[in-house]
Amino acid sequence: MASELSPIDRAKFLAAKQATEYVETGMKVGLGTGSTAAWLVQCLGEMVREEGLKIKGVPTSTRTAQLARKVGIEVITLDEAKWLDVTIDGTDEYDSDLTLIKGGGGAHLQEKVVATASDRMIVIADASKKVDTLGAFPLPVEVIPFGAKITKKLIEETLINMDVLGREVTQRMNGDVPFVSDEGNFIFDLHLKRIGNPQQLSLALNQIPGLVENGLFIDICDVVIVGHADGRVDVRDIDKDSDEVVRFDLRDDDNIFADLDD
Repeated sequence: MASELSPIDRAKFLAAKQATEYVETGMKVGLGTGSTAAWLVQCLGEMVREEGLKIKGVPTSTRTAQLARKVGIEVITLDEAKWLDVTIDGTDEYDSDLTLIKGGGGAHLQEKVVATASDRMIVIADASKKVDTLGAFPLPVEVIPFGAKITKKLIEETLINMDVLGREVTQRMNGDVPFVSDEGNFIFDLHLKRIGNPQQLSLALNQIPGLVENGLFIDICDVVIVGHADGRVDVRDIDKDSDEVVRFDLRDDDNIFADLDD
């Protein structure tokens, strides 16, 4: 029931629930990674089981693939799909231009490849992800292990000439060992505090040898769906230049959350 979820989970769920309106039978759908995207996968799985929805999902990580299969979604590779109708994913930050920072889960490389191979990218989020200026959330970059220390030094030197407030670069760890992405690469987190020119920074970072991809998503996102704990959902469509407010009736006896934790 709605009352059993925390306010933040309720907001994430409502954003995910609204995003299912963009999915129709026969579609090939990119499935994002992270806590909000996991709600979306479970919502779609319920539609597959209960409503006969027929879709093919292209996951952006091994953990999303495992969840998708568990809830009954047919999983295929991006090469098998060739092109996607829509990708639905979460975000760590977004601004008024719908520029994103992604990669908190270490999957931004696959997420960006999948999103750019889609007709549309839908982002689902709670209200805390909206920022005036990007950069409070550390910007992830994926780096090949060979020469990683040199790549880190080149990143630090590049940041000197960028419009950022902080320049600390740290390697993401998994306990006592380096975090390794699904592609077998390391993740460095750039603690920039404020990013004044995301386009310039993205271009500069991706010119560094050994750096595979950064977590800035520029001109990729088409729609942002923001859930709120009170049942309100804000939908901003940058293509249509429109804003819409949807309201869910969250009565205590409403079982709209049924089966999501099974």
